[in-house]
Amino acid sequence: MQKISPELLSNWNQYGAWAAYAIAGIGVLILLAHLFKLMSAKDFKTKYNYINMHEINLLWYSALSIITGGAIYTNTIRGESTVIIFIIWIVVSAMMAGIISVVIRQILKFYYPFYIEKRLKSLRYTPRTNPENGNKMKRLTEEEEDVYLDEGMQAEENAFSVDYDVWIDESTGYTKIEKYNGRLHALKCYECNYQTLRVTKEEIIKEATHDDEGELMKYYDCGYCGHKQRKLFKIAQLKDTPA
Repeated sequence: MQKISPELLSNWNQYGAWAAYAIAGIGVLILLAHLFKLMSAKDFKTKYNYINMHEINLLWYSALSIITGGAIYTNTIRGESTVIIFIIWIVVSAMMAGIISVVIRQILKFYYPFYIEKRLKSLRYTPRTNPENGNKMKRLTEEEEDVYLDEGMQAEENAFSVDYDVWIDESTGYTKIEKYNGRLHALKCYECNYQTLRVTKEEIIKEATHDDEGELMKYYDCGYCGHKQRKLFKIAQLKDTPA
């Protein structure tokens, strides 16, 4: 079997190791930057939005970089080798990296959302603080918050496309309104038990009037097992606008 020249192997080991360190280092930097962003975000809503929009993707990019760097590095620590053995090692390390990547991707896609959902709920319902005096604020009920929402906001809530939280400092009247996307989170699928059930369509079956409630049908699809279901929701009666 033809052997790889010592000079070529030495260059590969040196430059390959540098490339491995650089690629893996990018993954570590992504992870550290993510953790720094989380620690530096003081506002609960800001942290909520950041986790919800970016965390899974950033963890995936970080893991992919570290795995790729590790796969390259394992091929730079070998001594004398033939061309065939060297190629076999590259193929085997690439396959192992691929398998590990698939496992991590599945964890982030199907299991990690359960953990994120718990954190997001904690962030959303943690009592807010009035920035002007440090007082703890109260989160209003659905009935109480309507006074602080305009007609457009109430219409969004009635259509289940947006959910608003209203916090108030009862001693001063200071209020804070936070907006949440009603379709943002996947629900737990009762067929496969993964948190991969999402709203794909909404259809108003019956318009709400000043006398009667309306009806809204939501259609769900599971991104993992393909399970489909639908659920009927009530739409609150229209309220008269004060003159």
